[in-house]
Amino acid sequence: MDTRIKTCICADCEFRDVAFSSLNDHYIRELCNNKEELRYSKGEIINHQGDPITHFKYLKHGLVKLFRTTDDGEQQIITITRPFEFVSTMSVFSGDSYKYSVAALEDSVICSVKIGFIRDLFMKNSEFAFNLFARVSKISEKIIGQTLDIRQKNLAGRVAFVLLYLMKDIFKSRVFDIPVSRKEIADYIGMSTANVIRTLSDFKRDGIIRTTGKTIDILDIDKLEIISKRG
Repeated sequence: MDTRIKTCICADCEFRDVAFSSLNDHYIRELCNNKEELRYSKGEIINHQGDPITHFKYLKHGLVKLFRTTDDGEQQIITITRPFEFVSTMSVFSGDSYKYSVAALEDSVICSVKIGFIRDLFMKNSEFAFNLFARVSKISEKIIGQTLDIRQKNLAGRVAFVLLYLMKDIFKSRVFDIPVSRKEIADYIGMSTANVIRTLSDFKRDGIIRTTGKTIDILDIDKLEIISKRG
């Protein structure tokens, strides 16, 4: 269950420079009055697909996945993302319910702002509206771009792409624990679980990666990048 943090530090928060830079001290104080910081443990759902939209949410600390649930109950990962790369999707401006679910992949902190306050700011502060809308749009474009990039690749290229994304964008390290299952990776890149497992085994056999359980060690970045590009 989420743990609510009452202390407000919006004035010094890094996210202020990302989306709230146009707000003066008065509006920052108002933001604090309409915001809660919520702690979620690994595996907890932050919001469910179909939940009514009551808050605008952004990730302050941690790691989350955006996904949707199909009619047959399967989960399809849309993206995995770090702080400042997850801001409430366009659903908060275009509908009354979330189109996707969000879950914590590690212990995470979400800032949750009452949606009425955000919409009111949109009406009163055009610079804020432009900055926030531009930020949300940029993140949406990134997700679409990743999806298109993946679809253009063969199986090995898709797996290589995901490993490079996790290494460079998410963990910024050659050694990391894969935060999702092989099946979730397969769903993300549109391949079978068996093919993902086989490709990882091929990479391991060829000395490109080393695996120990969920831990991946990228041994040959150059080869992985070639596979991703040629894929």
